[in-house]
Amino acid sequence: MMLIIWTLCLTLLITCTASNEGGDLHDLGDEQPNHDENCNEQKIDPHDKTKYTDQKHRTGGSCSADADGTISLVASFEDWKFAEKQLLAESFPLDPERNNFVRQVPNAVFSVVHPIPFETPVKLVAVSQEVLTDILDLDPNVTSGDFFLAFVSGNTFLQDSTPLAHHYGGHQFGSWSGQLGDGRAVTLGEYVNSEGERWELQLKGSGKTPYSRHGDGRAVLRSSVREFLVSEAMYHLGIPTTRALSLVVSNDPVWRDQFYDGHPKQERGAVVLRLAPSWFRIGSLEILATNGEIDLLRKLTDFIIKNYFPDIDMDDKDRYLAFLTEVITQTVDMIVSWMAIGFAHGVMNTDNFSILSLTIDYGPFGFLDGYKPSFVPNTSDDEGRYSYEKQPDIAYYNLDKLREALGPLLDEEQQKQAKTILSGYTEKYKVEFMDAFRDKLGLYIEEPEDEYMVAVLLQMMQETEADFTMTFRQLGDLPLMGSADPPIIDDSLWALKQLNTHRMFPHWLKLYRQRLQKNGDDETDEGRQQRTKGVNPKYILRNWMAQQAIEKAEKDDFSQVQSLLQILSRPFDDQPDADEAGYASEIPEWAKDVRVSCSS
Repeated sequence: MMLIIWTLCLTLLITCTASNEGGDLHDLGDEQPNHDENCNEQKIDPHDKTKYTDQKHRTGGSCSADADGTISLVASFEDWKFAEKQLLAESFPLDPERNNFVRQVPNAVFSVVHPIPFETPVKLVAVSQEVLTDILDLDPNVTSGDFFLAFVSGNTFLQDSTPLAHHYGGHQFGSWSGQLGDGRAVTLGEYVNSEGERWELQLKGSGKTPYSRHGDGRAVLRSSVREFLVSEAMYHLGIPTTRALSLVVSNDPVWRDQFYDGHPKQERGAVVLRLAPSWFRIGSLEILATNGEIDLLRKLTDFIIKNYFPDIDMDDKDRYLAFLTEVITQTVDMIVSWMAIGFAHGVMNTDNFSILSLTIDYGPFGFLDGYKPSFVPNTSDDEGRYSYEKQPDIAYYNLDKLREALGPLLDEEQQKQAKTILSGYTEKYKVEFMDAFRDKLGLYIEEPEDEYMVAVLLQMMQETEADFTMTFRQLGDLPLMGSADPPIIDDSLWALKQLNTHRMFPHWLKLYRQRLQKNGDDETDEGRQQRTKGVNPKYILRNWMAQQAIEKAEKDDFSQVQSLLQILSRPFDDQPDADEAGYASEIPEWAKDVRVSCSS
């Protein structure tokens, strides 16, 4: 609860005392083959911000270069192959049982499971051209082929591949849930692209696995549209995330009780092909530690360090402490990016929490409309455990579960050091949070009054229910440096007009102007606007926008899914078509009734 307390301190305009530092948060509940020699495999750093801000696409993707040096894309999907070396299948003991039925799986990291084909014809709803060309080195024309459609829907697979379902556990809503695993996901294989990046391709919604428990292994169109769109939207917002290549839909009937109220209805089965450098999560280690499978725990942890944390020396006896330190640092980066963009994940269980600090397993997520720190996007979360404001503390809880899972690999002194390392999380978060909100306000250097500035702004936003995204976006548009007169806030600045109903806002604007002057004599409105427009998006995937696209897609009209994919790939740019659609306007009245749940 430490960081909730600090947030409340901000919004109540109180300076947190040293006694609130480092508190106990436990009350939250217990290659492609034949690569050229120049195509060396590179580690993907999803926390490298430069890769998000560079909007220039590469010319090609395959390591076979034309005479002029242009890199060629693979023109036929039949010629595209997974990497010759499949690290996951070759590095771990696989579940010896090859029949696909629900069971407990001991002493294994993966089970071999093939996707279960749909019984009805499938339709391609949308494809991320950027993922297709820039990650998978494929020519856009391949999407028109039958083999491509069959592959991305799970109706076929590459002959030399070993499809895998991952065995993991997790703490769900604060309680240990035992074995969970990929209940409806199958990792098809690993691909090393022309940049030397290794990616794992996974189908979600491709049928039952040994980990399906009481589920059918399928996903419905409703939830699949949301996951497909938000995966790509988050990437373009600069947030560490998994990616999505494609979305297909069938007419196979899938029954879901969306709000768990005793009213199930028939929906359509769908599949998303999603990608990540790795799908390992904290629960991957938890299940092994809990089951006492310590040799396998060490093997998996060493594999993760060697392949995803190359700066850690594998010969260092303290490598597990270094690993914990890196995961903590990257998790802070991810959580701060969520908070700064107004994103709430909705189900931050340890089985949904990436070991690489990527945003994964999109379910009942949501973006803030009016600023409400207690916002809970998931209607299934009756206690509000995973509200927007609690996310930093839940991240701490999850990291503590990682520390516990690493416990069997640490000696007594190292276990003490691990607790000390984790205690630094709170201060790391507070520093990065303030840095992020300085950026959102266009502030340069750190000043003593910055916490107060941010605190008052957030408090006013909360009390007036000002729109989170557009308040920051429109603040950047206000002319503040050319005149001492109060700026005119007209109807086009609808979020600020709402905020302006607060009696303190004119005074805050005066303080903000004074604070901007500390940026230097060369500070201009134009410079500030350019800076803030690069961090404050104009367009986010609001629930009502996704709902409109879902309702059309259910009628086989995929146009809005496709248009949203394009609009959300440029969230910081002014787009007249998006404005005309109302994506930067006040949310429609009916949108306030849109709800999402864990049902998918």
